Amino acid sequence: MSGAWLVLPTYNEAENIEAIVRAALPNLASTGRDHRILVVDDGSPDGTGQIADRLASENDAVEVLHRERKDGIGPAYLAGFARALSGGAELVLEMDSDFSHDPADLPRLIEASDHADLVLGSRYVRGGGVTDWGLWRRMISRGGCLYAQSLLRVGVRDLTGGFKCFRRTVLEGINLEAVGTDGYGFQIEMTYRALRAGFRVREVPILFRERRVGASKMSARIALEAFWKVPTLYFMKR
Repeated sequence: MSGAWLVLPTYNEAENIEAIVRAALPNLASTGRDHRILVVDDGSPDGTGQIADRLASENDAVEVLHRERKDGIGPAYLAGFARALSGGAELVLEMDSDFSHDPADLPRLIEASDHADLVLGSRYVRGGGVTDWGLWRRMISRGGCLYAQSLLRVGVRDLTGGFKCFRRTVLEGINLEAVGTDGYGFQIEMTYRALRAGFRVREVPILFRERRVGASKMSARIALEAFWKVPTLYFMKR
């Protein structure tokens, strides 16, 4: 086994990728575990993939998976998970590549995995929060979480968050080939499948910040997909 793998999906993150990789590496190293960062680039036209390749050539703990085109964050993560599992990862983490999630929180998620199968960096438990968002975006995010929580009848507070640490047994124990959502929907589906399979899910508080540079990939389509696909998850075959 090879410790903890951090999967970073990217599309046009040339302004962020080097900084986030260099910030994440020492935080992963501080856990004392073997570690690896896997950049999954969806054919970014701004040169993100080339920057990631240079980082990989400079550091053996960095690897790049190139995909031909932008295909959504869900498929990018699934490709990254498959590579991490084939590489022998014990823990697989996911995190945004734009500093919305603080790399300094990585050790806390890894530590919490000693007592949980899936650890969620949560904005909506005591001690967590969001900065730099206007009222409308806060309402959409919090409302989406409450909507999914209510329909799926689960106690997890932050179902749409994208800062997670999976034990490999979770990714091996749920049907990844059947996952068909993207964006918010992907995050909801992954956590719900873990809960339905009986895995232990724990939330740890994090502070979510708006990206520092670059353009957000969130769209109305992604938000609407989560809205209409959540009910289908409830009726998913047990």
